[in-house]
Parts: sequence; structure tokens; C-alpha cells
Amino acid sequence: MGRVLIVDDDRDFCELLAADLKDRGWDASFCTGAGEAIGLELGSDLDVVLTDLRMPGVDGLALCRSVVATRPEIPVVVMTAFGNLENAVAAIRAGAYDFVTKPIEADALNLTLERALRHRLLTEQVRMLTHAVERATSFDRLIGESPPMQHLFDTLARVAETEVSVLITGESGSGKELVARALHEQGPRATSGTFVAVNCAAIPEMLVESELFGHAKGAFTDARSARKGLFEEASGGTLFLDEVAEIPLALQPKLLRALEEGRVRPVGSNEERPVDVRLLCATNRDLDAAVEEGRFREDLYFRINVVQIDVPPLRGRGGDILILARKFLEYFAEKQGKPVTGFSRAVAEKLLSHRWPGNVRELRNCVERAVALTRFEEIAVEDLPAKIRNARATDLVVAGHDPTELVPLAVIEERYIRHVVDAVGGHQTLAARILGLDRKTLYRKLSKYRSAEDS
Repeated sequence: MGRVLIVDDDRDFCELLAADLKDRGWDASFCTGAGEAIGLELGSDLDVVLTDLRMPGVDGLALCRSVVATRPEIPVVVMTAFGNLENAVAAIRAGAYDFVTKPIEADALNLTLERALRHRLLTEQVRMLTHAVERATSFDRLIGESPPMQHLFDTLARVAETEVSVLITGESGSGKELVARALHEQGPRATSGTFVAVNCAAIPEMLVESELFGHAKGAFTDARSARKGLFEEASGGTLFLDEVAEIPLALQPKLLRALEEGRVRPVGSNEERPVDVRLLCATNRDLDAAVEEGRFREDLYFRINVVQIDVPPLRGRGGDILILARKFLEYFAEKQGKPVTGFSRAVAEKLLSHRWPGNVRELRNCVERAVALTRFEEIAVEDLPAKIRNARATDLVVAGHDPTELVPLAVIEERYIRHVVDAVGGHQTLAARILGLDRKTLYRKLSKYRSAEDS
């Protein structure tokens, strides 16, 4: 049935009532005082509190107020002597779920406890649904209804409330930073710390260590004062390292040590400082290949890649293209003060047929441009960029445009392999999967092609 805690100063009564409830399928335990019950840490598996009102010292009304204040999801049923119903009314006003009168009638009590248990379960379901809705709306900047995006939302919902390190992969412009922000905003650190983002590719190599760990005064030329690093700025919150593959190989052991020990040493300082960050990383590179090539440490790779989240490219999201385009249209129409209301059918077809190598970022730019240029309430094909307006489906030519060109099969294989690698943005693991090759085999072939070019 459920777990019920009985509170009454009469031990014999508690033992008899607990035995009767156990015979009816309840998991019953008891306390012989409200003060003792208030001192208990009520577990999440407790379903109902059944308490007497009149007890020496702390009474049942105080217990009722305490449970309502600390564990409002647990219903309290009060027991009161017949003819003393004003106390029961006071308990109801204090938040009690229901009351029963003494002497206790076993069947009536069982029915009351069953109703209280259903109330407890319903309250928990409402709480879970409310949390699910709040969690879903929290991803409102990540827009999409396609299966790849629904899978992404499901993964985010499961990972957001944890503290694990996450590696976010995907093509440039696909929305990796939005994913990182969503993980922070729905995680346990959203209220206690900040979200600090840095693009590792945008920092000169000689300044990366100082940027991450800080530096002491006089540590190098122009270091006129001490400065905190991003690890310290993000302490208590989330640190997002975008383009993590660009971190210099020589600095990677220090980054690994900072993550494992939770301490950083600023450049030029002899003191270590404690930090507490949740690390999120992103890359559009193939880190598996980088590890095999010795450009990225394997131990650091495993440390930052506890969970990997792949952000789908826009070309694989079907109708999400038009959903996103509509959102961008509404935003830029309002921002630019233009009465633009939609797209023509021809424009919609162009948007759906374009491959969007720049992903969501390219689509946003396209719509912003179209809204700025259009002279009508509806975006026309002439308002689109030329490469989208004039784009047409083309076949892959592997043997050259000259029909008289006859080449060895190895040349055709090289051209097709290069085509697939380029099509997936250089992601060798994905390219190997498409080609049906082992990743090491693909790596050897690409190395062979590069060596031939250099010779």
C-alpha cells in the first residue's frame, strides 16, 4: 500500500494500530512523541503521517505545521477524540489533509489513508510534470520538431541535472554554444554560479594558459597586475571551452590536472587556488582522429568526454529549416520595423533544397538579409543570396568533366573519399562510417594523399 508513520504518546496504541495496518498491506512504523517525529529526517519513501493531536510537550498541531513547511508533498492525517472537532478544524487549517476520530474504526482509517496515498502520488505526478514542462520550455532557444532534435532534447533533459563533463560535437554554426548554455541553465549550478564561455581558437597560443588559469603580477611583459583566469571566474558555475581541440598540446596536461584536482596555479605564481567548475567542451573537429595523430592527449579526451552530445546539422533536420526561418523572420521584421509576414512558396522550396553548410548561423544571416532587402510583405526568391537563389542539385563527378578522361580506379576512390570528408566537415569518424571503412584505414588513406601532395 504505502509507508505510514504513526505518532502517538500511547505506545500500546501505536503497536496495535501498526500491527493492524501491516495486516492490511501498509508499511507502518511509529513514534511516541511529536518532538521525536519532528527530529526525524522524513525520507522520500514516506507516504502518510498519521498523528494524534493531544500529546504532552510538542503537540500534533506543531507536527502538522512542521511537515507542511518542510515536506508539503506528504499528507498529514490527524486523529482526534470525538466531540473535540475544533482541534481537527485547526489542523486542517494548518495544512492537514484529513482527520479521523477516536476510537479508531479500522476500515474508515484504511479508506482515509488510501485517499491520502492517492493524493501523495498525484502530487508527485504533478510535480514531475511541472518540472518536465519547465525543463522543456528551458530549451526554447533550441528550436526544432525533427526526430534528431527531439533526441537531442531528451539527452539534454537527462544530462542537464548531473555534474558530468560533456563534449558537444557538431559542425560550425549548428548551435553548440546554445546547447552548452541550456545544460548550464537547467543544471544545479544555474543559481549558484555563472556560465563562462571562451573560444580557444580565438586566443593566441602563448596566452591560453594565462587566460584559463590567470597570472601573477609581473609574470610576463605587460602583466602589471594579477588577474584571475576563467577557471576562477567560473568557479561554482560552468566553464565552456569552445573549439577545445585548439588547446596547445603542451598545455593539455595542466588542463587535465586542474580538472582532476580542482586546483589551478596562475602563471608566475607559486600558490595553487581551489576551483569548482562543471566543464563543457565543444568542437567541430574529429577528436578521435586527433588522439590517434598525437595532437590531443587521450587521458584528457576521456576526462572531457564523459558524455558526448552530437548537434545535428541543419541539412539533416528537415522541416526545422522552415520553423527556424519563420522565427528569424519574426525577429528581424520586428527589429527592422518592416511589415514582413512570410515566405513565398518558391522561397520555401529554395530554403529546403539548400544544403546549409553554415547551418543555423547561415540561415539566420540569409533571413536577416532577405528581410532587409524585400520590398513586399512576403519574402521573394530575388531577396535570397545568389548562392541559394541559383543553387541546383548537382551530381558528383568522380572521373572529371572531360568524357575522354580515363583514370585509374584509385584516383576515383581518392576523389570520392575527399568528397565525403569535405561533405561532413572533415569529421573523419563520420566519414569512415559513411564510406564503410575502419577509421584507421581512412586515416592511412588520407595520410597517403597528403604525402603525395607534398612530394
